Amino acid sequence: MQFTPYLNFDGNCAEAFAFYAKLFGGTIVHQSTFGEIPPSENMPPLPEAAKSRIMHVQLQIKDQSLMGSDAMPAIPGQDPNACGGGYQLPQGLWVSIQAADAAEGRRLFDALSASGETVMPFAATFWSPGFGMARDRFGTPWMVNVTAQA
Repeated sequence: MQFTPYLNFDGNCAEAFAFYAKLFGGTIVHQSTFGEIPPSENMPPLPEAAKSRIMHVQLQIKDQSLMGSDAMPAIPGQDPNACGGGYQLPQGLWVSIQAADAAEGRRLFDALSASGETVMPFAATFWSPGFGMARDRFGTPWMVNVTAQA
């Protein structure tokens, strides 16, 4: 079994995943927009602004995946709670990264916290040679933890 984080964004998913691909050394193996969904009779018309939003993206990083999409904006005349009710800032969870050493942990933390928000500065702790918490500029909360050396 493997768990795969699925991140949501408010129209900047493509930018976020291009950043993550470069930062984590991964490859985007799939990316499609809401505008590429084949039409069906039960699907309400999409607002023009929604067509360029990302419906689904998958980033492959070695044997790990990170997936995401943009939230569908409210559609006039439709239920405002449809499709998850639009974008909401993530809360109640953190995407945790295990770095092999303090230098790698610092590199990841510095990149993720740049233009974002540092919640807990990256530093040694009683359990790890390096740990920090940040919300990146796209709104995603991250924990960077260096695997303790035995």
